[in-house]
Amino acid sequence: MPLARVGEIELSYERAGLGPPLLMIMGMSGTFDHWSAAFLAELRADFETIVYDHRGVGDSSRLVGAITIAQLAEDAAGLLTALELDSAHVLGISMGGMVAQELALNHPERIRALALGCTYCGGEGSSLTSEEVMRRLAEGMASGERERAIRTGWEVNVSPEFAADEQAYARFLEIGLRRAVPVEVIMQQMRAITEHDTSARLPEIALPTLVIHGTLDQMLPVQNGRMIAGLIPDSHLEIFEGVGHLFFWERPERSAELVRAHAAVHA
Repeated sequence: MPLARVGEIELSYERAGLGPPLLMIMGMSGTFDHWSAAFLAELRADFETIVYDHRGVGDSSRLVGAITIAQLAEDAAGLLTALELDSAHVLGISMGGMVAQELALNHPERIRALALGCTYCGGEGSSLTSEEVMRRLAEGMASGERERAIRTGWEVNVSPEFAADEQAYARFLEIGLRRAVPVEVIMQQMRAITEHDTSARLPEIALPTLVIHGTLDQMLPVQNGRMIAGLIPDSHLEIFEGVGHLFFWERPERSAELVRAHAAVHA
């Protein structure tokens, strides 16, 4: 994949599709392949999608020291500059949704329309991953068995019904085995997430905003989506009943339809 020079680092990225640019910001422990082929195929009929790996992930520059969500947002803005794009539609999920919040607050002129999925803003009323889910994930990583860790991640990131879909899991497993993210990078991303708090500033966002969340999200409970939508003026909230954290894996067609319609209205 090509590399874009962003300040002192390089970010690995991929551009594909036809239409206005859509910058897609991935979450914790994810790579740009984790967007899922089905979701990307739906989007690429209407957008030029731009997916990339955060610093420390894949072929992007190594992560040195700690990182903040605000710094990752500067990486995203720098990538748009490196690709000679004044602005783009932006979709951020999970940690990537936190990055997108900071991007919207600090560089609103770079965003045409904003979509935030399965994410978190911090502050009173928000909720991070439960201790039980964190314990399961930690045990999976500590086991030293890569496939066990991936299976555990799968089960807590999707609904029980979708977790039983062995074909979908096989796709998720293949990505995880082929594109493993170093544990130390995940730990630094996790630390950045716990420090993230845009709750007091979200009312400043004057961008057209779509918020998507699943009711069975175990990683970042659905109350976070409702809170974010309540804080951003005139935002639109879509709740997926019976869907887990990776809503775009479980409902790729509907997720793409929502992003497409949101961008079209606010073109």
